[in-house]
Amino acid sequence: MERRSFVRSAGLAGVLAAGAAPAIVQAQANLRWRLASSFPKSLDTIYGGADVFAKKVSEMSGGKFQISVHAGGELMPPFGVVDGVQNGTVELAHTVPYYYFGKDETFALGAAIPFGMNSRQMTAWMTEGNGLKLMREFYAGFSIINFPCGNTGAQMGGWYRKPIQSMADMKGLKFRVGGFAGKVAERLGVVPQNIPGGEIYQSLEKGTIDAAEWIGPYDDQKLGFNKVAPHYAYPAWWEGGAQIDLFINSKAFAGLSAEYKAIIEAAAAYAHINMQAKYDARNPGALKQLVANGTKLFRFPKDVMEAAFKESQALYSELSNKNPNWKKVYADFAKFRADQNLWFRFAEAGFDDFMQSQKL
Repeated sequence: MERRSFVRSAGLAGVLAAGAAPAIVQAQANLRWRLASSFPKSLDTIYGGADVFAKKVSEMSGGKFQISVHAGGELMPPFGVVDGVQNGTVELAHTVPYYYFGKDETFALGAAIPFGMNSRQMTAWMTEGNGLKLMREFYAGFSIINFPCGNTGAQMGGWYRKPIQSMADMKGLKFRVGGFAGKVAERLGVVPQNIPGGEIYQSLEKGTIDAAEWIGPYDDQKLGFNKVAPHYAYPAWWEGGAQIDLFINSKAFAGLSAEYKAIIEAAAAYAHINMQAKYDARNPGALKQLVANGTKLFRFPKDVMEAAFKESQALYSELSNKNPNWKKVYADFAKFRADQNLWFRFAEAGFDDFMQSQKL
C-alpha cells in the first residue's frame, strides 16, 4: 500500500500499532540547520557549492529540512569553521580540509597535497577506494563526519608581478598559497602566507605579498588579481584536484532520521559533481578574456617543478615517521595514486595529448 494512503486509512493509532510511525514522523520533521562557509559569497562556484547543496536538501525534503548558508566571516572567521562544527556553534561547514593542517597534517589528504591526485582520481579514491573510510576514521577524533562536496579540478599556479624563470626567483617570495602547500613552498625558500580568499586582492594590491594563487581563471578574474599582477603561472603542482568537503557535527548527524541522512548524502554528491562541471565550463572563456586583456601566461620552469617534487616527497616521508595518522592514510593514498597514474598514462593521457595538439 502507498504510504500516504496507509496513513490516511489506518489513522495515527493504527500507524503506531503497525510500528510505521517513527520513520514517517522523523522524515516529516521540520529542521533548520546553519552552514558556515570558508568562502566569499561573490564566488558562485566554490561558495555556490554550499548553496547548491542546501537547495537540494530543501527540494528532496519537501522544504522541511532547511539549511541557511553563511559566507566566510559572517558567523565566524573563514578558517574557524571547523572549530564551529566541533563545538556545535553550527551544524555544518563547507570548506577545504587542508586549511586545518595545523591541527594535524592528515587534514590535507582529504583535499589536495602537492603532486597528489587529479579530481577524478581523488573521487575514485574516496568512493571506490579507502579514502572516505580512512578520512572518516580520522575526522571522528574531531567530532566530524565528512562528505565530498565539490572539486575545483587542476588549478592554476598563481599571479606574480614578475614571471618565475628559475628556482632563484622563488627565494624570499611572499606567496599566498593555500594551507598545506605552504609547507613544501617553504622548503623552496618561499615565505608562504595563508590568507582567506576574500582578503587576497587587498594584500596583493598593497604589496603585503608578492604573489598569490587562488583557483583558476573564472574565480581569479572575479577577484581581480589580473589588475595587480599580470603574470599567470601554470600548473598548480600543489593542487591537481582540490576536494571541498562538507563537515557535519557527528552528534547532529547521528540524530537525523535515516531519510534525512540519505538526503544529505545525495545532495552532497550532486553538489560535488556540479562544482567540477561549473569550473570546467567557465574556466576556458575566462582564460581567453584574461589573455585578451593583457594577462601573460607562463609555465613553471622544470627546475622549480623538480625541486618541488623532491621536497614534497621528503616531507611526506618525514611526516610518516612522526605522525601515525598521516602514515596510515598516506600509505593507502600513495598506493592508489600509483595505480591511477599507471592507468591514466595510457588511455587518458594518450587521448588528451593527441586532442590538445589538434587545431579544432
